[in-house]
Amino acid sequence: MEPPQPHSRWPELLWLIRHGQSAGNVARDAAHESGEHRIALDHRDVDVPLSALGMDQAQALGRWFEHEDERDRPEVILCSPYVRAVQTAELLRESICGGSNLCICIDERLREKEFGILDGLTTIGIHELQPQQAEFRKLLGKFYHRPPGGESWVDVIFRLRAVMDTISLHYAGRRVMIVAHQVVVLCMRYVLEQMTEAQILAIDAEGDVANCGVTRYRFDPQAGDGGKLVLDRYNAVAPLEQDGTRATREPDKMVAARG
Repeated sequence: MEPPQPHSRWPELLWLIRHGQSAGNVARDAAHESGEHRIALDHRDVDVPLSALGMDQAQALGRWFEHEDERDRPEVILCSPYVRAVQTAELLRESICGGSNLCICIDERLREKEFGILDGLTTIGIHELQPQQAEFRKLLGKFYHRPPGGESWVDVIFRLRAVMDTISLHYAGRRVMIVAHQVVVLCMRYVLEQMTEAQILAIDAEGDVANCGVTRYRFDPQAGDGGKLVLDRYNAVAPLEQDGTRATREPDKMVAARG
């Protein structure tokens, strides 16, 4: 028996999709505009749902996929357990194929970055209520700063490496979509493209990942040593704009993504 080819562990296509606009995004904007220390929400972060616009965004993206060639549609969706991500995945599935023949697999490793004691604070709130953490973050940088009870970007990257191992094991050669969060999209780019801290933070500084923005990798058997996933689209919002749906590029609900 011939040994497996080196490229057999990669999916054929891999999409990274940030969830649609959430009620948390809206509440965060309101809190910042009014100078509040905390974001006014009655839900745990995991339970924050999509806004009405977020639902429209997910449906618009699903309609775009519906009109793509079948070979350019996902065969499986891996999803963060957070409500806003699950709702996005379900709306995508409904639009793409009427809700059938497309499995949504919840994977807790795709969850939002955990903010610990900074959970629910605005940027002003962090500086006023947690000045020591604000100073630590300034000294260490967002890549390595881990607030008490929370995670750094490095912690997120550690669990995403395990996600890629699972994808290699179970979904090699298939078309896989990941529906998750802004930091997950960025950290997946770091992992897949073997970036440095400076490189991924430079991309982050250029602007937020759009709600329902499309990032896509396609397997290229000629790239690298034995083939690899190659980025061919990043943070694209054309599917929403073509549908007449407003695109939003907002930081995540809790701490400002670039703040």
